[in-house]
Amino acid sequence: MSKSARSIWFFGLYLLGLGSILLVTPNTLLGMFSLPPTTEVWIRVVGMLVLFLGVYYVQAARQEMTAFFHSTVYVRATVIVFFTAFVLLGFASPALILFGIVDFIGATWTGLALRSE
Repeated sequence: MSKSARSIWFFGLYLLGLGSILLVTPNTLLGMFSLPPTTEVWIRVVGMLVLFLGVYYVQAARQEMTAFFHSTVYVRATVIVFFTAFVLLGFASPALILFGIVDFIGATWTGLALRSE
C-alpha cells in the first residue's frame, strides 16, 4: 500500500468509527464536545452517511485510486473553513472546529504523501 493510500485508509477507519458512533450512540459523542443532546433522526442520518463515506475511503485506499486521493485533498482541506464559518455565524459550538482540524491534518498528510510519490 502506498503512503497516500495508507493515509486514505486511516482516514477511512476514522470515518467508520465516527459514523458508527453517530449512528448508534450519537449523544455520547455530542456530550464529549459539549454539544447538546438530541433525539432528532438527522444526527443518525449523518452517521450513516459518514459510515458510508468511510467504506468508500477504505475501498479506494485498497485499490490505490490516486485520482480519488487527489480529489479528497482539496475537499477535506475546506472542511475547516466551513466549520469555522458555522461557528462564527453562531450555528455551532467551537468544538465543531476540532473535526475540521482532523480533516485538515488528514488532507495535509495525503497531499504530502502524493507529492513524495
